[in-house]
Amino acid sequence: MNSRRQNVIDTAHKLFIEKGYQATSIQDILDGSGISKGTFYNYFPSKGELFIAIFRSYYKKIRQAREELLIGQDLADIEIFIKQLELEMVVNKQSKLLILVEEVRVSNDDELKQFINRILLLSIRWVYSRLIDIFGESKKPYLLDSAILFHAMMTHMNHFNHKAETISLPEIKVIRYCMNRIVNIVNEVAVSGEQILDPELIDTWIPNFRSNLHSCHTDLLQSTLALKKATNKALPYSEDRAKAIELIDFIHEELTQTSKPRLFLIESLLNTLKTQYTSNAQQYVENFEENINSCLSQLEKEI
Repeated sequence: MNSRRQNVIDTAHKLFIEKGYQATSIQDILDGSGISKGTFYNYFPSKGELFIAIFRSYYKKIRQAREELLIGQDLADIEIFIKQLELEMVVNKQSKLLILVEEVRVSNDDELKQFINRILLLSIRWVYSRLIDIFGESKKPYLLDSAILFHAMMTHMNHFNHKAETISLPEIKVIRYCMNRIVNIVNEVAVSGEQILDPELIDTWIPNFRSNLHSCHTDLLQSTLALKKATNKALPYSEDRAKAIELIDFIHEELTQTSKPRLFLIESLLNTLKTQYTSNAQQYVENFEENINSCLSQLEKEI
């Protein structure tokens, strides 16, 4: 079922690029993917929802790839941030997502316009969080302003770089140019104390998973406590018990306390927990995993 749904997403993406979003009909998508109209609407309530599914599919890949670049690295290393930006820029260029976004932006579909605005805010929020990693909490009051300026510089410099009549510069040069400018700006405004926007505004524009008390957090806490209790009973006074409890606590904290939960790490540690330490507490492990997936689904809904 998932492979068929993904086939529809891939087919629609190709057609949107070839014909344009507006010019592509649902019948074109049905013909291209070989499914019935009923099956299509079982997957997607509308063509707009299919467009959103395309973007979410790529966003998930970008987010995972960005996280993998952070493994074992210093979050304050500007070079890692530059690599993350380059990766995202390359994916956007190859997938032509930004071309589709521009077409949708001038359409009459209010739902899609709201989605595009949400994409913009998510992008700014991610840049803002990475600037905090790089410049530190002491400069946080100036970093939302800086994130918006940086995002605008990147967007427009990249746009006009591609429109240049001469050979356009490599993406990495555009990124470094904008990064050099924003480093100077952050340092200057930190000295002058100039601030336009309070960083707390970002959570009113687009609340993130960590800053809201989602119901999944309460359920996860309950399943965490139940699993730890079952583990204590199944592995009394042993080194394995201590390791299992440590893994359970780490997974819980990674998912609920960090600003950017590392999904690959959660998956890896959960697998270790299931295969090595908690075979005698299967029911509690399944409930724990179910609530982890519930929280992860909340993360998925951020875009």
